[in-house]
Amino acid sequence: MNIHDSIASGSTARRFNAACVQALALDLDGTLLRPDNTLSSRTIAAVQRFLSKGGRAIICTGRSIEAAEPYRAALGAQGPMVYFNGAQVAEGETIRYAALLDLEIAAYCVGLSRRLGLYYQMYLPSADGKSVLLAERRSAEAEQYQRHTGIAPVIQDLEEVLGGAAGFAGCIKGMFICGPDRHELIRKEVSARFGGRMSMVRSSPTFLEILCAGVSKGRGLQEVLNHYRIDRSQVMAFGDEENDLSLFAAAGFSAAPANAKAAVQAAADMVIGSNAEDGVAGFLESPACAALGGFFTGAGAPRL
Repeated sequence: MNIHDSIASGSTARRFNAACVQALALDLDGTLLRPDNTLSSRTIAAVQRFLSKGGRAIICTGRSIEAAEPYRAALGAQGPMVYFNGAQVAEGETIRYAALLDLEIAAYCVGLSRRLGLYYQMYLPSADGKSVLLAERRSAEAEQYQRHTGIAPVIQDLEEVLGGAAGFAGCIKGMFICGPDRHELIRKEVSARFGGRMSMVRSSPTFLEILCAGVSKGRGLQEVLNHYRIDRSQVMAFGDEENDLSLFAAAGFSAAPANAKAAVQAAADMVIGSNAEDGVAGFLESPACAALGGFFTGAGAPRL
């Protein structure tokens, strides 16, 4: 859908109105970042122009705080951000919201990974208020994840860790890294055992994440919007994967890059250039977006 076209919202057709957008909800991998996981100077400049007008850039990512920090710093975005697919909302190292997975579910996933011969890792809260990534073995999947995020897992027996986990309130998230053909089997087995006590979402073609029930990027974004007292109608969301669908639902407008999954493109209000083409930057530079942040530029206008 072209950005100049009407955008359907329920039964009401409306046109994209850049002047009403006060905040950008930005997925990183596959959307804001190029395929090599870099943030282009063009994208940085486009986002910073929006920030200079008083707008807010809210990173909404499946990454940990540590793995997302270089990108947040490069953009110059300030305030609460959404991490771990919504399991944490944090400002700097201050956790403003957290929803942890029951350790019983995390332990079941460890057993399932052993039974199916699949790689599984999990993030637990650490004593210093940060997080620690744990896995049972070094593997091609662990190396893939480290190349992707810069984070290497600490190798431990996960059953032993969880068996002595009295000091942990819960698990931030668990993750299976395997071919998408195994994802449905995992979903079926975990859902049959725990039903509505957890949620599952795919954050990349090979990443299947296990989270606390109700956790999503959209839920995390709502926490940030409540903090700023911004209405969802004043937010533009960008994303490319299954885990971004809740982000679209929580925002007034949504856009998917051309590389996004077909279902995500279908759910978005518009499709923009691919992440390899700096699609988000191209959109922000377009004539249709000339008024982005303009709400804040007048004398005496309210600021976030």
